[in-house]
Amino acid sequence: MALEVGTTAPDITLLDADMKPVTLSSLKGTKVVLAFFPASFTGVCQAELCTFQGALQRLNSMNATVLGVAADLPFSNKAFAAANDLHFPILSDWSLDAINKYDVALHNFAGIEGLTRSVRATFVIDTNGTISFAEVTANPGVEPNYDAVYAAVEAAE
Repeated sequence: MALEVGTTAPDITLLDADMKPVTLSSLKGTKVVLAFFPASFTGVCQAELCTFQGALQRLNSMNATVLGVAADLPFSNKAFAAANDLHFPILSDWSLDAINKYDVALHNFAGIEGLTRSVRATFVIDTNGTISFAEVTANPGVEPNYDAVYAAVEAAE
């Protein structure tokens, strides 16, 4: 079961698309939209991250940073970000560290025995590092409730 509202967000350090480490705790004082998605170059994931890109200015104006997280390799995430003109970090969780810490593992992804990715899950983390919003969609083919995410970012301290 994914982490709940009120929980301290587990710290994670993942590589961005340029192979540079990004540590969640280094963003303390900023709100964070942490968007776990199953796989780069899939239709619903593309729609989700492009929607966050389209709202990036709005989110940034609310002191929020968007971080996408997938189990794909940094090279794939870099190509995905470039192909979709994404201007926020797409982080590689190839070791499943963050996916396991946030308890959002999706086992046997796409019917492939032994392949673990993440469910589609969005967390809003407030400036103190506490989860103030959490949504795990019913299945990976369902996008998050963007209006609820934006409202949670606005309401977060």
